[in-house]
Amino acid sequence: MKLIIASQNKGKIREFNQLLSAFGMQISSLLDHPELPDVEETGTTFEANARLKAETIAQLTGHLVLSDDSGLVVPALNGEPGVYSARYAGEPKDDKANIAKLLQRLEGKSDDEREAYFVSCLVIAHPTKESLVVEGRAYGHILTQESGQEGFGYDPIFYAPSEGATFAEIPLERKNQISHRANALKQLLERLPNWLEEL
Repeated sequence: MKLIIASQNKGKIREFNQLLSAFGMQISSLLDHPELPDVEETGTTFEANARLKAETIAQLTGHLVLSDDSGLVVPALNGEPGVYSARYAGEPKDDKANIAKLLQRLEGKSDDEREAYFVSCLVIAHPTKESLVVEGRAYGHILTQESGQEGFGYDPIFYAPSEGATFAEIPLERKNQISHRANALKQLLERLPNWLEEL
């Protein structure tokens, strides 16, 4: 069975490949399909954006498509950066610039105000049936400076209390056990066999 990961983000693709390896699917990503259009994320929620990507590409290809819209939410900043996480500091996407903007917005804030969580909304779509939608979260808080070399995005400033470290200081294998994406994927893997049976 073919599955297309609707992403060009190498970090994300690597995580999904590792997490989905047990399913024995033939996995590709948008990096392998330059002929497919770039679906614009015009939704105002993580689910709306994930649906847009997965359902559009499923219709175009006739294949199973997995899409993830994820981001960082800081309640004290009215939910910023939220669905704009990847482009928080503007175009082109730049992790360092995004981190710099967030740290500047949080300057002088108390520990309580630095609480944050990552959200991952996964949508798996097929042209013949209703999409399967799940959401996972990972809670922590934002440090005042970067720490660690692993991961991508906001990982160097996202401190996970359960690990006593940032997401950028722990190995990918460990991150894949506790991250927002891992939590969403656990739910997806529980529900996927029944959903696939009805294809």
